[in-house]
Amino acid sequence: MDGSQLEQKIAVLDARLAELAPLAVAFSGGVDSSVLLHAAARVLGPKVRALIADSPSLPRAELAEARELARALGVELVELSTSELSLDAYAANAGDRCYWCRRTLFDAMTDFACEHGFAHLAYGEIVDDLTDDRPGRRAAREFAVSSPLVTAGLTKEDVRAYARRYGLGVADKPAQACLASRIPVGTRVTPERLARVEHAEEALREFAFQVLRVRDHGARARVEVAEGELGRARERRDEIAARLRRMDFLEVEFAVYGTARPAFSAHPASAGRSAADLRGSRAPGN
Repeated sequence: MDGSQLEQKIAVLDARLAELAPLAVAFSGGVDSSVLLHAAARVLGPKVRALIADSPSLPRAELAEARELARALGVELVELSTSELSLDAYAANAGDRCYWCRRTLFDAMTDFACEHGFAHLAYGEIVDDLTDDRPGRRAAREFAVSSPLVTAGLTKEDVRAYARRYGLGVADKPAQACLASRIPVGTRVTPERLARVEHAEEALREFAFQVLRVRDHGARARVEVAEGELGRARERRDEIAARLRRMDFLEVEFAVYGTARPAFSAHPASAGRSAADLRGSRAPGN
């Protein structure tokens, strides 16, 4: 990305944000919403507020990071409790869960914005998102949520470059997704399953994988890491499996994040068993 091109996009972003004051920003602590919040604070000063939806699907570690980042940016963070689990359409996990989640989130945030005098609500959609069928976009349209990063033509490469330019610690943060994304479609989302996944990922946090997902398949856990970290996962597979046994996972399979086939497996009750490497084919994941 040419520096002058980024400057031009930032200028468009600043101009758009100036039109949206006073502004509430849907904030998650990820790189996209962090760049949006930083830009809004830079342009609008005290006329911006960060809103984060807090529910059992949000990892506590992510909430703590969001709090710290908002504090560093000097923006007040409002934590709104949401109850998407009370919606059967969400809990049923039939494939449109993300839409019902975003709808619940935007409903709570637009109510807050209206009650507290914020003229607009914005979220961190970027140009890359336009190539996918994103249920969140449909919910955003229904609630008239603005997407200033799209207006400015910012891509993922751009937001990371912006974050580096302004010294934001999230510049290289991997994409995150809610805990419900670890539960297979068709399996009901419950507080217990969400807590199980969160505890499982926390139990593996000290291994410091850059990308980590623990997917709940009943008695089987699927641990996904970045391709370059699969060798380290193999070396520690017995220890990883033993830790996941505490969450009643009886079998653990390992895979590269975003691939369909497992690379190898481990059994907590008989550590050391593993399958031959299989080279996975790409498949969507969160």
